[in-house]
Amino acid sequence: MEVKFLEKPYQTEQVEKLLHPLVKEWFFSKYRSFSEPQLYGVKEIHERNNILISAPTGGTKTLTAFLSIINELVGLSLKNKLEDKVYAIYISPLKALNNDIAINLEEPLKEIKELAKLKGLDINIRIGVRTGDTTPNEKQKMLKKVPHILITTPESLAIMLMSYKFYELLKGVEWCIIDEIHALAENKRGVHLNLLMEHLNYISPNLCRIGLSATVEPIEEIAKYLVGPERDCKIANVHFSKKFDLKVISPLPDLIDITFEDYHKALYNMLDNLIQEHKTTLIFTNTRAGTERVVHHLKTLFPSRYIENIGAHHGSLSKKHRLDIENKLKEGKLKCVVCSTSLELGIDIGYIDLVLCLGSPKSVARFLQRVGRSGHALHETVKGRIVVTDRDDLVECSVLLKNAIDKKIDKIHIPVNALDVLAQVIHSMAIINIWNVDELYKLLRKSYCYKDLTEEDFFEIIKYLAGEYVELEERYIYGKIWYDKESREIGKKGKMSRVINMTNVGTIPDETNVKVKIGDKVIGTIDEAFLERLDKGDIFVIGGDTYEYLHSRGMSVQVRSASGRSPTIPSWFSEMLPLSFDLALEIQRFRRLIEEYFESKNSKKDILKFINHHLYVDENAANAIYKYFKEQYLYSLIPNDKKIIVEYYTDEKDKTYVIFHTLFGRRVNDVLSRAVAYVLGKIHKRDLEIGISDNGFYVASTKNLQAVRAFSQLDPSELKSLMEDAIEKTEILKRRFRHCATRALMILKEYKGVRKHVGRQQVSSMILLNAVKRIDNDFSILKEARREVLDDLMDLNNAKKILEDIKWGKIKIKETNTSIPSPFAFGLISDGYMDIMRMEDRMDFINRMHQMILAKIGKENEIEDIR
Repeated sequence: MEVKFLEKPYQTEQVEKLLHPLVKEWFFSKYRSFSEPQLYGVKEIHERNNILISAPTGGTKTLTAFLSIINELVGLSLKNKLEDKVYAIYISPLKALNNDIAINLEEPLKEIKELAKLKGLDINIRIGVRTGDTTPNEKQKMLKKVPHILITTPESLAIMLMSYKFYELLKGVEWCIIDEIHALAENKRGVHLNLLMEHLNYISPNLCRIGLSATVEPIEEIAKYLVGPERDCKIANVHFSKKFDLKVISPLPDLIDITFEDYHKALYNMLDNLIQEHKTTLIFTNTRAGTERVVHHLKTLFPSRYIENIGAHHGSLSKKHRLDIENKLKEGKLKCVVCSTSLELGIDIGYIDLVLCLGSPKSVARFLQRVGRSGHALHETVKGRIVVTDRDDLVECSVLLKNAIDKKIDKIHIPVNALDVLAQVIHSMAIINIWNVDELYKLLRKSYCYKDLTEEDFFEIIKYLAGEYVELEERYIYGKIWYDKESREIGKKGKMSRVINMTNVGTIPDETNVKVKIGDKVIGTIDEAFLERLDKGDIFVIGGDTYEYLHSRGMSVQVRSASGRSPTIPSWFSEMLPLSFDLALEIQRFRRLIEEYFESKNSKKDILKFINHHLYVDENAANAIYKYFKEQYLYSLIPNDKKIIVEYYTDEKDKTYVIFHTLFGRRVNDVLSRAVAYVLGKIHKRDLEIGISDNGFYVASTKNLQAVRAFSQLDPSELKSLMEDAIEKTEILKRRFRHCATRALMILKEYKGVRKHVGRQQVSSMILLNAVKRIDNDFSILKEARREVLDDLMDLNNAKKILEDIKWGKIKIKETNTSIPSPFAFGLISDGYMDIMRMEDRMDFINRMHQMILAKIGKENEIEDIR
């Protein structure tokens, strides 16, 4: 295969002459000229070349993909050669995005049709949307009037490939567009789609694959993901000169020695001013709890300005509420919408002229995706601000902004060899056809995600599906396919096979959510872990409003309105976004450069000049960064990409904290901290307290710990087996095993029309996990659960690279004893108190430590320049 970058766009005349006169007339009546993505992509798609088009949000990628297809279908329609079959499939991760595309396609086709009518011509191109929301009646209509362009999701495509009637209509599909391909590729929905594409390609050998992506890295890998290891692919990596207005801003000149009240007041005054200065503002908060908190405070602090013109949008709110917010945004009825991550992808939400990120977006790609929601049209300015929360956030966001402006995009992680998804897809393929296993193995390995699939893993899945593990029948898990070892063929087994797969299709696990109701009206959902913390009379926020908890019954909670009453908001059970490994390394490199300036005895003026030159920050931010680093340098050592600092600190209760300054992101630190804790647990025969963040981790105990020795002795070649032992009895493996067993159809979410709720799924999973371990501790689906935890949820691979660099001396370990945590450790130590300390108390705690640091280094150094 060859992945080839297109070096330059085609000329306008070259693209123009491909268009049917009718399409050309319509196009230039709407647009002045072709956009750059269109100059790159339209001709390639016309010539049936596989292509990945990467361009910033709002870069006309979707019309680029469809223009050639519409052009061809218009030509066929006018010649009366349009058959009753699907010509093009458009796949996106979101049902809402699919509905947008259908609307945005209907309009051009309607306009072209009207133009044709004026010329006495007739065009009849049909568009269909098939998602989980499509009714049985609409599905039946599609069989009678087949859509020429089919808009769908990975899960609905899987169902169509199992349906005899629709299967026939998919033979001979000529184009397949995968939108937001970067958002699919990094999870198991993308793995599922990767295999479905091979099945589709098998019945449609002339399939042209078109990938549409926001700015993403490594782009060559995304291209390979799109087409597999055996096909050619062109890449149009379009960096057109869209105007950007991006800044890192702080509510206060410095973010230390301030009271919570001062910060809170300054933050919300800043937010209010920014919102009032713009027509429509979209605020990202990273967490659902943060979303609720911001909406609540804006409504409370500025009641005359925020009543019906502000809304919250996140995954725990009801679908009806989310759609209402999206529609009001499109209609221009909202001044501000606050969301967690739910509006990152390209749903049409109308005109946004400012995007605010509260706290670090944690990756350059995510930041560009978010700010791209503003100035969405091609020639508009993208306007975004990152509002920082503390000094670590200031440094992180400043480096992130530099990388965004310099187009240094962090690499995404694509899961590979997921055996649970493999089991589901093999079963679905056996439903529709009889397959020779050797040919099937070759076909599956044509997909990027399974190019390295071993025969051993493949046949382990065949054995499981064929019911060769008879012990599983005690848990009501029976063979789902037949396998004839002599003919080497497989096929479906049992009358219920198709129904079982169709009703349990997909890779998204059921989440443990509880409905929140007033009477019979659902206002949203909360996690069960959140529910367990609530007592009668507690007040909490959902959808931007306050409610009083009354009681729970089954999987629903009854509340009543508590408007005007102050809420108590416990921690929501939702993970913060992890810092990307690539961005973490960039921050570490910046730390090293600053340390070199201090070591060389450069003046404050020179160092500030370097900070201003290296980062895109204002005078206040540069001063704050300088003071932060100078304090760390004078008091301790500056950890960086070449040096890990291990800091010993004993608190007033004689608890010793061993703090590892490993700024590699939480996914890597999850591995390193668990490995150290596992080794120490075996040495000391006791459980240890562990704290973890993107910037490092700590282990704590009242006993002396040989933590550095344990860390230094971690062998990169044995890290995987050590980590498998470390996670073996954890809740995380139990939960992930349930997800994997459900994907592999060992646990059925639905059977004979009865839905098994998550609580029962989890109980079944626990019993099944023990049974599987007795059969084979390396059973394929258990093996996959371990892989998912270590490779997808955590980052075993990069943790191993760090240990290799330590082993070969590329990274040094330095130890230091401190009577007070060093400035770089403040956040990590105070995070350990988050559950028992209010935000106000946490800030006071950090301020007290900071004053003690200043007092201590003031006795030993000249510190006028950091006071």
